[in-house]
Amino acid sequence: MDARMPRSLLVTLAALGAGLLVAAALPPVGVWPLAVAGIAILDRLLAGQGAATRFRRGSLVGAGWLFPTLAWMVDMTLPGYVVAATAYSALVGLAALAVPPGRGRRLALPAALTLVEALRWAWPFGGVPLSTLAMGQAAGPLAAVVRVGGSLLLVAAVATAGVALSAALERRWRPALAGLTVVAALLAAAAVAPDGRGAGRLDVALVQGGGPQGTRASSTDERQVFERHLAASRDVPPGTDLVVWPENVVNVEGPVTETREGPELALLARSLGTTLVAGVVEGDGDAFHNAAVVWAPDGTIVDRYEKVQRVPFGEYVPFRSLLDDLVDLSEVPRDAVVGAGPAVVDSPQGPLAVAISWEIFFPRRGVDGVANGGELLLNPTNGSSYRGILVQSQQIASSRLRAIETGRWVLQVAPTGFSALVTPDGRVVARSAVGEQTVVTGTVERRTGRTLYVRWGDAPVLVLAALALGLAWALAHHHPGARRPAPAAVPATPEPSPAD
Repeated sequence: MDARMPRSLLVTLAALGAGLLVAAALPPVGVWPLAVAGIAILDRLLAGQGAATRFRRGSLVGAGWLFPTLAWMVDMTLPGYVVAATAYSALVGLAALAVPPGRGRRLALPAALTLVEALRWAWPFGGVPLSTLAMGQAAGPLAAVVRVGGSLLLVAAVATAGVALSAALERRWRPALAGLTVVAALLAAAAVAPDGRGAGRLDVALVQGGGPQGTRASSTDERQVFERHLAASRDVPPGTDLVVWPENVVNVEGPVTETREGPELALLARSLGTTLVAGVVEGDGDAFHNAAVVWAPDGTIVDRYEKVQRVPFGEYVPFRSLLDDLVDLSEVPRDAVVGAGPAVVDSPQGPLAVAISWEIFFPRRGVDGVANGGELLLNPTNGSSYRGILVQSQQIASSRLRAIETGRWVLQVAPTGFSALVTPDGRVVARSAVGEQTVVTGTVERRTGRTLYVRWGDAPVLVLAALALGLAWALAHHHPGARRPAPAAVPATPEPSPAD
């Protein structure tokens, strides 16, 4: 047993290292090629292995990838973080388990990762689409493929590049060339795919009131937050067409029109002669509404959108009646009401798609607003309760992906940062610093038309991934072939059992 321990330890370190490479590809580190290297190592770890070993090695890769990059959950719940990171690591193990160890492996791995990422983005409690393979590519050349097939297609492209690299390192030139050809074809399709067309320009201002990170609503003076944003709004340039305030910086009981803040916001819109969109939380007994409310330049409210995709354990508590006697739920004393209707508001500046905070991580929310006519995509958000910049930097990456997916400018605005303007091709042309009081200004383009992803959604990629996985297993079943040993640096022999 002792003689074989170094080999087993080497496998464990290689698996964790592969996951850490994927983690380092994600923001805030953001070295996108490292994800390709991590997937290449995962491919070698699975070669010739039995089901239990594939699951174990895949789960270790998931742990290296997800435990560091989901650490923001600690600010919500430490036990929840451990449970979630462990469960999602096991999903990576499930993807590895779904990959045949011999023939068909390199066809199956991109498909399995795509399907498991789709599952993680949707389940449980609506999913947690953070720390995704796609997010790490927002600044890389592969990001353009999302306008064709969304972020799931980008996951497949990254994984395909990874298995192509693995094949090349083995000098298996045929599968390496096949993988590179697929990636090149996707990039070519993205280059010629429709991405919308211009429909006029707007001068916009994003108001960031500033303040410290790591604060919670329960310990914050709501009026002070509101007044910070009123003060910052004095720096909005004259003639600005659209002013956007962050999520829930207006926190009141009852309808906003019946509070002190309502008339003050109406006066601000009139004094600036602008369309104002502000994030408003309205208490409603044992529940609350989280909305983006639109004031016209004459000070009247013309439309509102209420958040649909709620944050589990942040904006509502699943199984509250069961958990109430077991854990302290004082930080989430009431649940958000689920919004209804399309994710778009009408305004004097045209229809505006809206994804409030958490919703920007879900591709379908951006698609919903744009498919219903949104000419810009607004992301009023509030990440002030999270320490550091892990969530904030991942949110910028998500805004970049949503911009490319929809062919729209994205306007992200937060009370303590980051606030940013993102072009339809995913470039960040203006961004605030964390904690500062500032107004981010720029000229953006209203856009119409639909990308292929807005038209088709995720269904084509999911179907193709399922077909590819089935084909891979058919190849493995009918042509098992000889199992090729892995290089000594990443052993492919079965690990010793404790009985050994």
